[in-house]
Amino acid sequence: MRRRTDRLVAVLLVGMLLAGTSAGCAGQRAGSGDLTAPVAAPTALPADPLDGRPEGEPSAQPSAVEALGAAPTRATSPSASPSRTPTRAPRPRPVAKPPTETKVPPAPPKPPSSGCEPSYQGSQASRAEAKAALTDAAGKTYWPTSAPSIKIPLNLVKATAWQESGWQSNIVACDGGIGLMQVMPATADWMNQRFGQSYDVRDYRDNAYLGANYLAWLTKYIGDMYFEADYRLDAGLCTAELDSCLLHAVIAAYNYGHGAVAVEGRPLAIPNPGYVRNVRALMTECVCLDY
Repeated sequence: MRRRTDRLVAVLLVGMLLAGTSAGCAGQRAGSGDLTAPVAAPTALPADPLDGRPEGEPSAQPSAVEALGAAPTRATSPSASPSRTPTRAPRPRPVAKPPTETKVPPAPPKPPSSGCEPSYQGSQASRAEAKAALTDAAGKTYWPTSAPSIKIPLNLVKATAWQESGWQSNIVACDGGIGLMQVMPATADWMNQRFGQSYDVRDYRDNAYLGANYLAWLTKYIGDMYFEADYRLDAGLCTAELDSCLLHAVIAAYNYGHGAVAVEGRPLAIPNPGYVRNVRALMTECVCLDY
């Protein structure tokens, strides 16, 4: 019995010595600024009732790269409010900034009399030729230095040409509009001077370039004044309100002129809603899209 008691006392003494050694190591870690006691990390974290994640899955917290703007690899909990890139552009400014473009095209002429009929000059380009010209015009980058992100959608160019002329390259309207894009001679002269070009407004290919270039100029002009240089012309950014997006403003200004849509210190205006709705419908329903 005594031997067993002696052995028990010896075991207790060894245990006390070991306990004292462990306490000294923990105190040293505390003094160095780490955790006060070592805790072994589990191989799989238990499920967090506030997270909604299955046990062992990564956290929904985005990584450092994702925090800079990339989309997270996993959606957050349904009960949370995930941070996502907005799918719609911000609404236009309540009043316009001063324009960055100070050299502006001439105002459009007054509407012609109701009894006037258009005339035709020269030969008519085929549908295939018109399609090729409009496609090439939409593919150009008109602001390669100051606004290379400006892209004019092909369906916008096709729809505008159909609304303006029915893709008739040799038509001359009563108000003086010429060709596929119904470019005014004074507007063509101004654009050639502004961009250092020599496009011939009566050549259907140059006419397509002039029309698309004018759309690009309006995109830059109105985008800077109202949309904080967000030059997207995506239809998906628009709401039922016609003054909600840059696309509608550019369409309106192509028809009525920039001065009827964008004025410094004033709200964005859409003075020709019927024209805007027509072009928007043609962008998805025009027979010309199949040519």
